[in-house]
Amino acid sequence: MFPARYTVFFLCLALAFVAFVLMFAVNVHFIWPFAVFGVLSLIGVFDLQQTRHAVLRNYPVSGHFRYLFEAIRPELRQYFFESNQDGRPFSRERRSMVYDRAKNIEDVLPFGTELDVYNDQYGWVNHSVTPKPENHEELRVTIGGPDCKQPYSASLYNISAMSFGSLSGNAILALNKGAKAGHFYHDTGEGSVSRYHREGGGDLVWELGSGYFGCRAADGKFDPEKFKAQAANPQIKMIEIKMSQGAKPGHGGVLPGAKVTEEIAEARGVPLGQDCISPASHSAFSTPIELLEFIQTLRNLSDGKPVGFKLCIGHRWEFMAIVKAMLKTGIKPDFIVVDGAEGGTGAAPIEFANRLGTPLLQGLLFVHNSLVATGLRDDIKLGASGKLISAFDISGTMCLGADWVNSARGFMFAVGCIQSQSCHTNRCPTGVATQDPKRQQALVVPDKAERVTNFHRNTLKSLMAFTAAAGLNHPSEFRPEHFYLRGGAREIMSANAAFSWLKKGALLDEAHDLPGYSAFWAMADAESFKPAKSLDAAKTLGHHRAHH
Repeated sequence: MFPARYTVFFLCLALAFVAFVLMFAVNVHFIWPFAVFGVLSLIGVFDLQQTRHAVLRNYPVSGHFRYLFEAIRPELRQYFFESNQDGRPFSRERRSMVYDRAKNIEDVLPFGTELDVYNDQYGWVNHSVTPKPENHEELRVTIGGPDCKQPYSASLYNISAMSFGSLSGNAILALNKGAKAGHFYHDTGEGSVSRYHREGGGDLVWELGSGYFGCRAADGKFDPEKFKAQAANPQIKMIEIKMSQGAKPGHGGVLPGAKVTEEIAEARGVPLGQDCISPASHSAFSTPIELLEFIQTLRNLSDGKPVGFKLCIGHRWEFMAIVKAMLKTGIKPDFIVVDGAEGGTGAAPIEFANRLGTPLLQGLLFVHNSLVATGLRDDIKLGASGKLISAFDISGTMCLGADWVNSARGFMFAVGCIQSQSCHTNRCPTGVATQDPKRQQALVVPDKAERVTNFHRNTLKSLMAFTAAAGLNHPSEFRPEHFYLRGGAREIMSANAAFSWLKKGALLDEAHDLPGYSAFWAMADAESFKPAKSLDAAKTLGHHRAHH
């Protein structure tokens, strides 16, 4: 008796032998089944000899089905087994909402919600018995503090940072043309301004990462003259320093030289065909005060355009050190964008994507409270990003302190992304996240640009209706008391009660003892990102001050 696991292999051998005999005895056309089973038999022989895959050694021929099914597992789940509420990171229902709005199809939901409204994770915004008429004005926010000469009127909903190189040229062009038609901005990502951004003609936020692409000296450091020349581009409306991003905070990157094409080299200002390195940290500054001085330098070099920074909140004392530096120097960013740990990227280490960084809700609350409690909030606008694609996402985020929101994956869906999660393979099936010229051709720019504009317009249209139903005139009027969530099976709380909200100037009081804030404030040092004292020492100091 032979092991049952060899059944398929021996069957292939037997059928190959039978087809070989019949090819001479009956009909020459039996050469075709002989060829098929002969090849399968050879594969089985190879499987038994190879040493790389134990499954194939034990299951010659049939073992390949394991790898086949594993390869198409995401597609099988998505197309055949996934319910409307399944799917990660975005459910089928949420993706369909984006597709419908992008195509200008009515995005209605028949027969009631499929969400479990009694789940502990369920949140909602309450409506009013006296809803307001819908506001049909453009929903915008002016960004630019006291030191800004060229404030920018931004839409409440914009395209978040995605670099050319991560996305294809056609995807960048479609996004930017859509942004121009819809009058909203397009964040370049740290890959800088490419020919596709310039061709699109839409408003840009130029993101400066640690690689200083677009203003990079030969040694990889910041070049003021190159920055000044590019910042003069009228398309560039704001400058955003990328401190960290939610999907992989504290992580640098290397673009291998083989992927540094002529177009990428042109956009980033790096040598063609050489490894392109983004360090984990910036070389232009190393302390909170130096960061603010760098912001002032960029503001001066750009002739007063709004300058701010983006970060995913990590160690709390580090952000508070920046706040202390603002108080000490008088230099303030025009804006801060808080990125949640739920943010996406083309490729990130699993531990970084899953277990590093603060989620958006907690990060945004912390930043908002820290600025309010130091009297700085009125001069600094707050943006937010992290899985925000619906009117509820926007309004809920504004309830918690944001002035506007950005979305990356929402607009990726609008240009055709199907969440195949193959961004890192260069084999994106829709031509969005690939540099393969043949795959890019599948993305038709005029059609997708129109979808980008449609998605933005229809999302804000829904936001206006949502706002009016809550009895408000403008989304900026959303407050914590409008946003509700569950605190267990029975308890219902407004965000006003569920979270801590600091009073204006609270951290400037000598005798404060604010849980989650006072100890970290005592640890923060405007001269360094390192803690000035241990957490235990900071707590002891806080308790002593509070009781004396």
